[in-house]
Amino acid sequence: MISEPEVAGEFSGSEPREVIGDFDQEPAGRRGPRSPWVWGLGGVVVASALWAAALPLLGVFDRKPDMRGYELDRDLCRSLQLRSIGGAIAPREPTPMADSGLLKHPALDQIQCLISLGSPTKGKEGGDGWAIHYSVGLEVALHKKADPAVEFEARRRVTDLGVVPEELVETIPDLGDEAYLVTADAASSELRVMEGGAILSLHLSASTQYQSADDANEVVGEGPDIPDVSQYRSALIGDMRDLMSRLKK
Repeated sequence: MISEPEVAGEFSGSEPREVIGDFDQEPAGRRGPRSPWVWGLGGVVVASALWAAALPLLGVFDRKPDMRGYELDRDLCRSLQLRSIGGAIAPREPTPMADSGLLKHPALDQIQCLISLGSPTKGKEGGDGWAIHYSVGLEVALHKKADPAVEFEARRRVTDLGVVPEELVETIPDLGDEAYLVTADAASSELRVMEGGAILSLHLSASTQYQSADDANEVVGEGPDIPDVSQYRSALIGDMRDLMSRLKK
């Protein structure tokens, strides 16, 4: 009678052999079937993970910003009167603008332009002299896909001149969802407002210019001191309210 060969491992009488590797580091002894609840729990975990991954695709977390009725049109920069600022400083220049810089996109609508005001300190008509020039930068962005709130707060101290100290940023109550006035220096003041997915900005700035009937004439004397534009805070807020009403359909 031929004896059956001995088989190493769990079928032999020898001690179980420990297998070391990436797949198994436990003794390769006899293993019973896993309990049904273990398999069931694993299935629930996998199903939950797949469902969580699918939720964004189904639009559950796709919370688009509320546009609060804001819409943009190309005529905004031409038609905006700036009555409050015009009354406090000087009316806007009647010079027509070629392009208001309107962007239309599924994710973002945006318009921006620079509006010049008449100078309240012009020299004699046809003569030479210094003048203070005022301008208002307008920018409106309608975020239609992503909520701009986090970025709006993060950029509250950021200006064209760099990052300003917190004490130069003034919170303005009762204007949109959030609003603040940034005064980078005496010649620059910017009011920013967020309401829903809309970000609106009016930037008032002042500069000195030498006006001459003859471009070849030399500049005479020193320019006047630039007034502190923060004194026009109320006018900025008034024109911002008008702008917000103008854009709501």
